[in-house]
Amino acid sequence: QVQLVESGGGLVQAGGSLKLSCTASESIFSRNMMGWYRQTPGKQRELVAGITSGGSTNYLDSVKGRFTISRDNAKNTVYLQMNGLKPEDTAVYYCNRVPNVYNNWGQGTQVTVSS
Repeated sequence: QVQLVESGGGLVQAGGSLKLSCTASESIFSRNMMGWYRQTPGKQRELVAGITSGGSTNYLDSVKGRFTISRDNAKNTVYLQMNGLKPEDTAVYYCNRVPNVYNNWGQGTQVTVSS
């Protein structure tokens, strides 16, 4: 089973930046579209950003212009650079395949943005 490990979250003030990383236990990124998802209590997990095997990206409207997804296939790692963070970005962030997610989600990484 693929193992996904997210890191890089933390507590920042509004307007600040964080860079999240997600490392997989095997080489999956080069042949799959990967994405960053986020979830807050009581809400469904939502896809924030995705990157295809060819490098094309797409973003949730609310993060366009602020977040950038990228990947390093050699390191089995996908990143999410988050700038201009807002309190509404507060959530647990996960990475996974898009759209057919792996059943075993990672533990996620908490991002908290204070106003």
